[in-house]
Amino acid sequence: MVVMQKAALIYNPVSGQLSSRRAKVIPQALAILREAGVEVVAFETNAPGSATRFAREAVEQGFDAVLACGGDGTMHEVLQALVGTEVALGVVPLGTANVLAQALGLSTSAIKAVRKLVSARNLSVPVGRIHYRNLQGHEQTNYFTVAAGVGADALLMARMDKKLKRRLGYVLYLIEAFRIWATGPFPLFQVRIQTNGDAEPQLVEASQVLAVRVRSFGGALGVLTPGSTLRGEDLRILLFKTRSRWRYFRFLMATLAGRQTFNSEIEILNANSVECLPHNGSSELVYAEADGEWLGSLPARIEIASERLTLLAPADARP
Repeated sequence: MVVMQKAALIYNPVSGQLSSRRAKVIPQALAILREAGVEVVAFETNAPGSATRFAREAVEQGFDAVLACGGDGTMHEVLQALVGTEVALGVVPLGTANVLAQALGLSTSAIKAVRKLVSARNLSVPVGRIHYRNLQGHEQTNYFTVAAGVGADALLMARMDKKLKRRLGYVLYLIEAFRIWATGPFPLFQVRIQTNGDAEPQLVEASQVLAVRVRSFGGALGVLTPGSTLRGEDLRILLFKTRSRWRYFRFLMATLAGRQTFNSEIEILNANSVECLPHNGSSELVYAEADGEWLGSLPARIEIASERLTLLAPADARP
């Protein structure tokens, strides 16, 4: 049975693999969808925010699915228009990391993923929401599916050069991560955590807060926060209450080996919401990110949204 009847395929012409393969991938994807009986229209992004605009137009025009063809950044833009609607999000992996595609059990091959999507089922999941101060200094809100973070991981996203990312791919993440580990100040900021069942929030200092919604980030990193799932009704929080480079290094090495442990300095917990505030008088800038996209800076608040998202997921997916 075809779940999709009318789909919009939104693709980023300079995303990851797509810049060198779009001449073949997009026509093949369109052909597979049409052979399956799907009425499909393709939209090529041409500026930041255009994927959100195209997705919003698809909702208004009665499409029942939007396929985000690119990386997690393209997916993140499309997501903003689909949360709270009945229009399903399908992921065609053509970026560098493609974490959401892996969480849904889709192939890293874009064409194989499209073939799975034509027989996929609709899966309703909660989504996260992050409030932050954007690059112009204004308050803004974004939804997210994979993860949202404040601290060192957001600094990593802020330092990623898009042209180098297209050339070096995952290697650039490793290079920049090492540079941050070797030279980064890891500034502390105030964190207010509202945990399940607690009337009063916990107040702590941290250098990194990461809310994770997927079981695995794939590749060498693998499972970062055991117990995370797209179906979770709360946040799975990784909290670094330390500035120690040695603690960061030990945790990363243990994670790569698949045997990380948690303690009083690096903690994992479930929470309803997390609020991150700069220290009074501190001049150190602390960044915020969601789904691998650098968004802005503190103050920031991460929570589960009241709206839900419909995903196209293979029948055997256990996200």
